[in-house]
Amino acid sequence: MSNEFLFAHEQPEKKTSEATPQRPKWKILIVDDEKEVHAVTRLALMDVTFEGAGLEFLSAHSIAEAKAQIDAHEDLALVLLDVVMETDDAGLQVANYIRQHKGNQQARIILRTGQPGQAPERAVVLNYDINDYKAKTELTSQKLFTSVMSALRSYRDIMQVEQQRQQLENRLKRIVELLTSDYPAAAAAVQQQLEQEDSK
Repeated sequence: MSNEFLFAHEQPEKKTSEATPQRPKWKILIVDDEKEVHAVTRLALMDVTFEGAGLEFLSAHSIAEAKAQIDAHEDLALVLLDVVMETDDAGLQVANYIRQHKGNQQARIILRTGQPGQAPERAVVLNYDINDYKAKTELTSQKLFTSVMSALRSYRDIMQVEQQRQQLENRLKRIVELLTSDYPAAAAAVQQQLEQEDSK
């Protein structure tokens, strides 16, 4: 008997490749009234990647444009913020808008100024919730890269902690729901304890 009838022809295995979810790019908002600053910043950071994801640059040249970008993008990782634009404290107004009005404590804010005398570093750091303060004259391409990497790491860590907090909160809510249906008295005690912890 011919050998060709002893074995069925093996079909070549079809290799299925599962698409690896791609992490969204890290959003960086550049707020500065000088177009050259936007261009130079993009050029210096255009090839930068962090944890497998590149950078997405957004631009604003005034307080109004900055607020519009902040409203449209709640997942900003970093804001590179000029101090002096249409007013001497324009950047500080934007910083307050991020922290106070939007309640965004996650985005990292690096204040950049070409006129340090208009916003002295000590006073700004004490009175405004920013994460770094740089004079434009000292911010070389390498120092900008270092500052951005540090800010992105900080943002990543903050978001991981926030995600874990939300997961824990959801689990606790689920436990309370289960207790409420089966053990109402125990559920009330747990709920009271949680409220006391929140009030501390």
